[in-house]
Amino acid sequence: MRIDKFLKVSRLLKRRSVAASACDEARIFVGGKAVKPAYRVKVGDIITIVYGNRRLTAEVKALNEKVSKDEACTLYEVREENTDV
Repeated sequence: MRIDKFLKVSRLLKRRSVAASACDEARIFVGGKAVKPAYRVKVGDIITIVYGNRRLTAEVKALNEKVSKDEACTLYEVREENTDV
């Protein structure tokens, strides 16, 4: 699954277009490297998202094309959340 779609389905970011823009602006990292929107996410990948002065690091636990709002949090596990970036 593409990272822009994963971020939208998991509800880490609100829209796929926002996720794609964040990738283009080098605010999405996998394994410490900035990625493009077409990057193929794998189970076990460590994703870091930089939102302004906040940083969220999460591990991909599952890949599923369609999940309900309540099940979205099962796709990832938050590893670290910093507000002083």
